[in-house]
Amino acid sequence: MKALIIAAGEGSRFGELTRSTPKPLLQVLGLTLIERCILSARDAGIEEFVVVTGYLGDKIRDKLGDGRRYGVKINYIENKEWDKGNGLSVLIAKQNIKERFILLMSDHIFDSEIIRRLLKIRIEKGEGVLVVDYNPKSYVDIADATKVKISDGKVVDIGKNLSDFDAVDCGIFLLSPDIFDAVEESIRRGDDSLSGGIKVLAEREKMKVMDIEDYFWIDVDTRDALKNAEKEMLRRLTKATDGPVSKYLNRPVSRYLSKLLVKTSISPDAISLLSFLMCILASYLFSLGDYLSFLAGGLVAQFASIVDGCDGEIARLKFQCSRYGAWLDANLDRYADALMILGLCYGYWISNASTDIWIVGFFALIGSFMNSYTAVKYDDIFRGGEKIPRFRIGRDLRIFLIMVGTLLNQIFAMLIVLAIITNAESVRRLIVLK
Repeated sequence: MKALIIAAGEGSRFGELTRSTPKPLLQVLGLTLIERCILSARDAGIEEFVVVTGYLGDKIRDKLGDGRRYGVKINYIENKEWDKGNGLSVLIAKQNIKERFILLMSDHIFDSEIIRRLLKIRIEKGEGVLVVDYNPKSYVDIADATKVKISDGKVVDIGKNLSDFDAVDCGIFLLSPDIFDAVEESIRRGDDSLSGGIKVLAEREKMKVMDIEDYFWIDVDTRDALKNAEKEMLRRLTKATDGPVSKYLNRPVSRYLSKLLVKTSISPDAISLLSFLMCILASYLFSLGDYLSFLAGGLVAQFASIVDGCDGEIARLKFQCSRYGAWLDANLDRYADALMILGLCYGYWISNASTDIWIVGFFALIGSFMNSYTAVKYDDIFRGGEKIPRFRIGRDLRIFLIMVGTLLNQIFAMLIVLAIITNAESVRRLIVLK
C-alpha cells in the first residue's frame, strides 16, 4: 500500500524559521518532521510513498532523495498551486494512486501503532476512515484543530469552525481513490480544502472514524507546537518497566543527555559501548581498595547507569531500534555487572584481608545475573498489560545500591544486601509467574 504525504504548504506561522526552509524540514529531536512521518509509516509496514511538494519543494526532494536510505521508495509530485487549499495537493495525485492508500500530513508526528491499527480496517468501495481524537491532550491546540461531528461511527460534519463537535481530526486517513472525485465535487462548490472533500464523503455516509485512543499524535503547526512535540516525545521515553531509580533519577538526566546527543551522529550501539567502558573504569577504581577510589568508582558506575538509558532513548527517537542493539546492550550489561562486583570484592579483599567477601560477592553476582534473566519474562507480562509493577527491582536499583555502599564505605554490607534482594526477587518472580 502507498502513502500520500502532503508537504506543499509554506508554514507561514513559523515566521523566520520557514523563510528559507520548508516546514516539513524543520527539526524535532534530530530528525525533520517529514522524516518522522515517513519513518513512522515505514515501521507500520508502508514501503512506498508519494510526496506532494510545493513551497521550496526542491529542498525536500534533495533531503529525502529516492528514499533508499530510509528503506522505502519515494516519488514526488509538484503542486504549483501550493498556496491554495490543501485539497488540491490531494487531487494532484489522482493519476498516481489507483487503489486504497494512507494519507498523511508532513507536519504531523504520530505513533506507528496508529497506522498498524488503521491498516487492519476493511473499507468498501467509496469509503474512507479518518483517525480522530475524542479526548485530545492539553498540548493539542483545540482552537486551531479541525473539529469532527460523529454519529454511529461515521463523520457527519467536519471543519475548523464547528461549535458542536465530538472529536478532532488527527490528519491520518485510510482512503480509496473516490476521495479524488469527492475533492473535485467540493471544488465545484467553492471549497478547495481536504475537509471539503471529506465532507462530501460524509454526506454519502462513506466516512468512518477510528479512535486514536491514547496513542501519541501532534500537529506541529506553530513554534509552540514544535516545543510541545519535543517535550512530549521526551516524556514518553519513560518505560512502564522502569524501576524507581530509573524513573525518578536516571531517566530525567538521561532524557536531558539524549536531547543533546540526538542532534549528533553518535549511534545507540556506540552509547552502549561508552557505558560499558565507564563500568570498566568503575571496576578498576573499586579494585584499588581505598575509600576515595571506592567512592569515585561508585559515582562513575551511577553515571554509567544513566548513560546506559540513552542508547535506547536515542534508538527510539531516531528510529534505530534493532534486535542486535538490544542484544549487544544486554550482553555488555552482564559483563559490566560481573566486572564491577569482582572489582568491589578484590578492592575490599586487599584492604581488609577478608576471604568472606568472595562468598558474599558470589551470591551478589549470581543474584544480579538471575535478576536480569528473570526480568525478561517478567517485563513481557507487564508490556502485555496483565499487571502493572509498583516497584521493580532491576539494574538501576542494583547500581544505585553500589553507589550508596561506596558512599557510606560499607562494601561488605552493601554486597550482602545486594545478594539478598536480587536472589529473593528472582525467587518471588518464579512464584508469581507460576
